[in-house]
Amino acid sequence: MSHEISNQYDYHIWANNKLFGHLKQLPQEVYHAEVQSVFPSISAVLEHLYVREEMWLGVISGESTDQVMLLVNRLTEEVKGIGVSEMEERYANLADRFRDYMTGTDDLDKLTTITHPRYGSMSAPISGLIQHVVNHGTYHRGNVTAILRQQGHPGVATDYIFFLYGQYN
Repeated sequence: MSHEISNQYDYHIWANNKLFGHLKQLPQEVYHAEVQSVFPSISAVLEHLYVREEMWLGVISGESTDQVMLLVNRLTEEVKGIGVSEMEERYANLADRFRDYMTGTDDLDKLTTITHPRYGSMSAPISGLIQHVVNHGTYHRGNVTAILRQQGHPGVATDYIFFLYGQYN
């Protein structure tokens, strides 16, 4: 397994865990509170992120576009309105399955062909798709921080440098 992509994915899980730990310290209503933002609530951000990560695991595991779209539709409905603790459990399970996939794959840099219904087909390294998952998570954790601040609550530091300080300090 590629050390660098494994390290990047470990960062992603660390950052998600930090965020969930922070959210569980706040009043419960903060998670579902509606705001004017890119997403209407923190729960909507994390639902979107979770469903897309499940989607990408399906894609890199070789599921067909039709299977992946059925999964996305099912999970989108399944996670609507669930609480922060249940969402955290889903993320933990997904992280375990991603790690199992990564450790069970001989070459994470091998090219795989993916087909998107709107953007068409492309070949990309599996590690690049996992990097996308990490980057997508970073982007949306920023959305959560913005929503928290709108509600008068602080965010939590999940920048990569803080992960590195924890690893190398």
